[in-house]
Amino acid sequence: MSKSVGRLVSVLYRRNQAYLDAALKEYNLTASELAFIISLYRKDGISQEELSTRLAIDKAATANALRSLENKGYVSRMRNPQDRRANIIIVTEYARRMEEGVREQLVNWTNFLTEGIDQESVETMFEVLEKMVKKVESIELCKKLGGSDD
Repeated sequence: MSKSVGRLVSVLYRRNQAYLDAALKEYNLTASELAFIISLYRKDGISQEELSTRLAIDKAATANALRSLENKGYVSRMRNPQDRRANIIIVTEYARRMEEGVREQLVNWTNFLTEGIDQESVETMFEVLEKMVKKVESIELCKKLGGSDD
């Protein structure tokens, strides 16, 4: 049997989602909402469209996640004064109070995954994964595979 990066990444992704869903329950967040709130913690006040682009997630999924985060009190949306058609997403005070605990859950997961692995191997793993991410983010996969990207 040959080794498959895709299979390993898929297993880690599924387990990551399950862990985060359980760990974030006390914060009233889901794993699928996490990428959005973490991105907004890093850069508050961006447009809904910019958030979709940053995360490479389609606009409909972004709108659904933001609606849920808004209902939970994590974000508010306001019209962009420079472009009335666009929404600016603002992290609420409630979300800021939750930030440390939310981020701690991510650290706990990384610590669990890397426990018992020497530091050099962990650094190498991160370097390799970062190169893979950079590679796939730098190309249009559909065009690379000869398909359409629309």
